Amino acid sequence: MPGGKVGSEAKARPVAEAKAGDRLSLSIQYAVKDDSLPTRAEVRKWVRATQPGAAELTVRFVEAEEGRRLNAQFRGKDYATNVLTFPYAREPVLAGDIVLCLPVMLREAAQQGKPTAAHFAHLVVHGMLHLQGYDHETGDDARAMEHKERGILARLGFPDPY
Repeated sequence: MPGGKVGSEAKARPVAEAKAGDRLSLSIQYAVKDDSLPTRAEVRKWVRATQPGAAELTVRFVEAEEGRRLNAQFRGKDYATNVLTFPYAREPVLAGDIVLCLPVMLREAAQQGKPTAAHFAHLVVHGMLHLQGYDHETGDDARAMEHKERGILARLGFPDPY
């Protein structure tokens, strides 16, 4: 599980179009049980929609305690957050982990009046873009990342998350 840096260190590389030969090795872990969790097929579809090229990834759904512990350990923030990303490599194969905290995601979806599937898709896409080098540290970076998210989610049939 996590061991790399959280967030991104370099600017995003252009996301290459997925090719037939691009291999996606995707592990989806459910460390929490809930009827609202997306299926493996849904998560795979959302990951693929970001066009990661060849990739070795783990997407893990966790309870609040694990989310809080990881956020404290790797970001110095003692609370559970919705998504954490742990990029390990971008070339020649994109490699990294995405950790999604189910209770935070469910709370946010309810507070924002969003269907859970739409919010889950958004956060998987958001995490994938972080792994690919996008961030939202500056206004320009945030606008670029949000624009990319909106386009991907629209192609998936989800409304604008912002």
